Amino acid sequence: MEIIYQDKDILVCIKPPRVLSTDEPGGLPERIRQELGDPTADVRTVHRLDRVVSGLMVLARNPASASELSRQIRENQFEKEYLAVVHGCPENQTGTMRDLLVRDKARKMTMIAETLGKGVQEAILHYKVLAGNSQMSRVQIKLVTGRTHQIRVQFSSRGMPLLGERKYAAGTDECELALWSYRIAFKHPKTGENMDFYRLPPDTYPWSIV
Repeated sequence: MEIIYQDKDILVCIKPPRVLSTDEPGGLPERIRQELGDPTADVRTVHRLDRVVSGLMVLARNPASASELSRQIRENQFEKEYLAVVHGCPENQTGTMRDLLVRDKARKMTMIAETLGKGVQEAILHYKVLAGNSQMSRVQIKLVTGRTHQIRVQFSSRGMPLLGERKYAAGTDECELALWSYRIAFKHPKTGENMDFYRLPPDTYPWSIV
């Protein structure tokens, strides 16, 4: 576990791939307690990354911090930006993706919906192409909404699945899902100070090729 920052109220770390964000055996809070050497440490998940996604996360160290960070997330005061490597390249170098999404809980998948209805939610993200060619591109993504699997579904539905995608594309890429939480920004839950963290992905495949 790599801990980027910690104080008595929050902890910012790099979540490894294939580790659950939630507090259960083998999950991120348990891994952090092991790293801290304190099996009873108060470590609380306030936002999530998909199990196969890596990168920056902030966790609360007490109930008050968890409540305040959760409020910021609900009221869209918590900024999240990602990097992804996708097959192909968007037609425009910058743009916005806007869709209606619905969650199929039985299949544990998120689907594009054609019209509003029960369980249907709007999904919005902004993107910028940073590098690449017609075969693959590195893309910076800023979420406006935070729907389950949103980035994966919105890019896959446009014929640009992320490298390593196996749930929403019949991919054969031999790599972890190329989606990285590279920036989180929020106000410190106790002091109100602006907190802004960046971390680039490791310079290994597939990040090293674009």
